[in-house]
Amino acid sequence: MQRTTAEGRGQVRYGPPAPQPGLPVLPELTAVLAAAAWRSAAEPAGGGVPVRAAAARHWGRRGLATDPDHVAAGPGAPALLLALLGAYGGDVMLPRPCPAWWTPQVRLLGRRAYHVPTPAECGGVPDPYALLETVRRVRAEGGDPRVLLLSVADDPTATVPPPELLREACEAAASAGLFVVSDETWRDTVHRPARGLPGAHEHDRLVVLSPAEMLPDDTAVLLDLSGALLPAGWPAAVVRFPGTPHGTWLRARTLDVLTATGGLVAGPVAGAAAHALDEPAAVAGRAAAAAALHGAVARAAHRELLAAGALARPPQAGRHLYADLTPLRSGLARQGIGDAMELEDWLGGRLGAPTPGGQRFADEPVAPRVRLSTGPLLGATPEEQLAALTAADPLALPHVRDSLARLRSVLAALSD
Repeated sequence: MQRTTAEGRGQVRYGPPAPQPGLPVLPELTAVLAAAAWRSAAEPAGGGVPVRAAAARHWGRRGLATDPDHVAAGPGAPALLLALLGAYGGDVMLPRPCPAWWTPQVRLLGRRAYHVPTPAECGGVPDPYALLETVRRVRAEGGDPRVLLLSVADDPTATVPPPELLREACEAAASAGLFVVSDETWRDTVHRPARGLPGAHEHDRLVVLSPAEMLPDDTAVLLDLSGALLPAGWPAAVVRFPGTPHGTWLRARTLDVLTATGGLVAGPVAGAAAHALDEPAAVAGRAAAAAALHGAVARAAHRELLAAGALARPPQAGRHLYADLTPLRSGLARQGIGDAMELEDWLGGRLGAPTPGGQRFADEPVAPRVRLSTGPLLGATPEEQLAALTAADPLALPHVRDSLARLRSVLAALSD
């Protein structure tokens, strides 16, 4: 996370990267991209039929029947969200904490972003009662909240909202007249999904629901393929609009913004995106294996945090976990660390990897919270990373053990 000066910490261009996979690109995807390299033209605004149809099939397999004409593709989730919010209008309600890139999107449009605390159980969704009260107060003060942005598998907290909490948040949004945008980028990175885990205990399995199942006429679903399917360097994302006249209008307005801003998917990337969205065996297998690997390493890192006296919700999805070092205040003070920004610098320097502080995620800057990524723990070379992916017990590999030992040693410097 590069910065210009200490005073420039908040600049968007120096913000934290999304959690990286820490794994080489799947050879099958490289071959598909190479085969489409002859395509010199970009996709039309909103994407061509093949990528939209593949996205419709992808959602259909998850219980969301989708017409390709209700889908739009763009060069990454930020470009699509910017276009969608620009088309819809109004201020935006967001959970606190939330992904680092959400709030800048809202403010870039000249809109106001209002952050609502999340429940104790999870991140990703606002507390329903706090949401209703915040909307009431904002409207009383002249604000215009129209959109609720949430996630069903959360960055930064690595948690999945329980179905009942997600339903209550959706009911609160409907009661407040808010349109829901559900970021489901990390949905398929759940460490212990309900399907595909023979022998897993029932209580270990996670069911991930979409607000589109609860509010089908008032929810758009956003999916960045760099979450589980494509490398970050191949930007592609898709959004599913409601199959209603209002959804058709919103999609058309969104395509207008994409056209005006040049938000088009590169032709070769669109081919790789369509292939990945159809989830052939190699792609689905890599995604499942990567999720299981990150889950195993995240649980080990979580144990190290708890042993040192820190707090963290058990990680359930993604390539990261969110740590609260408030119980280690005395140790932090010994190191001259007084807030999340200083903790970010100190930890990042000692771990040799980005450890963005909570201030990046709209959390309280004075709270010593950080997002730790599991990707850097998997190895420094493609050979080490693939060894971790294929190992029966990745935690037994020397380079993974060494990475966890380094984390343990750094945390020990903060313990009493």
